[in-house]
Amino acid sequence: MIVKMEFIKEESEDTSDAETCREKDEETEEQRDLTEVKVECEELNEVEEDHQYQRPQKIITGEKSLSRSQTESDFSQKRTGANKPPFICPQCGNCFTLKVNLKSHIKIHSGERDFRCPQCGRSFFKNADLKRHLQTHSGEKPFSCPHCGKSFTRKESLENHIRIHTGEKPFTCLLCAKSFIRKGHFKNHMRVHSGERPFTCHECGKSFTQATILKNHQHSHSGERPFGCGQCGKSFISAKHLKIHQKIHQKVFLCSFCGKMFSQLGYLKEHQKIHTGEKAHMCSVCGNSFSRAKYLKEHRKVHTGEKPYKCSHCAKSFSQSGNLKIHERVHTGEKPHRCPPCGRSFVTSSSLLSHRRKCRQKLS
Repeated sequence: MIVKMEFIKEESEDTSDAETCREKDEETEEQRDLTEVKVECEELNEVEEDHQYQRPQKIITGEKSLSRSQTESDFSQKRTGANKPPFICPQCGNCFTLKVNLKSHIKIHSGERDFRCPQCGRSFFKNADLKRHLQTHSGEKPFSCPHCGKSFTRKESLENHIRIHTGEKPFTCLLCAKSFIRKGHFKNHMRVHSGERPFTCHECGKSFTQATILKNHQHSHSGERPFGCGQCGKSFISAKHLKIHQKIHQKVFLCSFCGKMFSQLGYLKEHQKIHTGEKAHMCSVCGNSFSRAKYLKEHRKVHTGEKPYKCSHCAKSFSQSGNLKIHERVHTGEKPHRCPPCGRSFVTSSSLLSHRRKCRQKLS
C-alpha cells in the first residue's frame, strides 16, 4: 500500500513538472508574440512585408509536439479573432492587421507630423524618427565607414553609404531592371510604374509620390521659404533648390573661349555652343536648328499652335512659360530688372539692356 502511494505521488509530481514546463513554454511564447506585436506597431506594417520568424522550432508541452508557427497562429487568432477583417486604408487600399498601424499610416496621406524637433522645428511622422534626427544636433556619429572614414548617426545610413564604395544595389525593379542602393528609393521608383500618388495636398488636391515633395509643395501655398542661402540671403521652398542655387557661388568651370565661369559642367558645355555655333537639335517641320533640346521643344509649339501656359489674371495663353511669366508682370506691376546708376526698373532684361546703353551715353 505504501509502495502504491509513493508511485502515485511520483506520477503526480511528474505530471506537475510537465504542466509547469508547458505553462512556462506557453508564457515564453506569449511574451515573444507580445514583443513582436510591439515591433509591428512601431514599424507600421514592416512585419507583414519582411517576415521576421526563423525556421519553426519544436516545443514540447508534455502532451503533444507543436511547431512554433502553429503556436503563433493560434495566439494570433485569439488576439485578433479568426474572422476579423483587416484594417483597410480608405485612400490607397493598403491593409493592416492592427488599427494602430492604419492610424499611423493615414498620417502619410494627411501629412500630419506630430513629433517636432525643439531645436530646428523639423517634424516627423514617428517618435523614433525624431530621436534619430536629434543625433544630428548632438553631433554624435558613432558609425564610421571603414573605406573613407565618414561617420553617421545611424547604422542603416552607414550600410547604405558603404554600398557606394562596393557598388552594391540590392533593390532591383522587376519591371525595368533598374537597381537602387536604398529601399526607400526603390519604393519611390515603383510608384512610377504603379501610378500611385499617396500624398495629397489638401489645399489644391494635387497628389505626389513622396512626402517630401508634398511638404515642399505646401510651401507654395503658405509662401514659406525656410531654406535660406547664407551668402546672398535668397530663400527657397526646398533644400534641393537651395543646394542647386549655392553652386552659383562656387563657379569652378572656366570657358576657354571667353573666361566666363560656371557652377556646373553642363552649363559650361551649353555655353560653349555659343562660341562653336553648334546647333544639334533640328526642327523636322521647318529645318530651324537649336543649341538645346528644350529650345526645340518650345519651338515646336509654334507649328502645333499649342499654348499650354495660361494667365491666371486674364485667360491669355502662351506657348512658352517664359513669355507667360513676363506677361503676368503687367498685372502684378513687378519690375525685377533695375538699373543701378539711375534706379529705374523694367519688366524684362532686354528692356534694361536697351536702357543701359542710353544711360551710359548720358553719363558719359
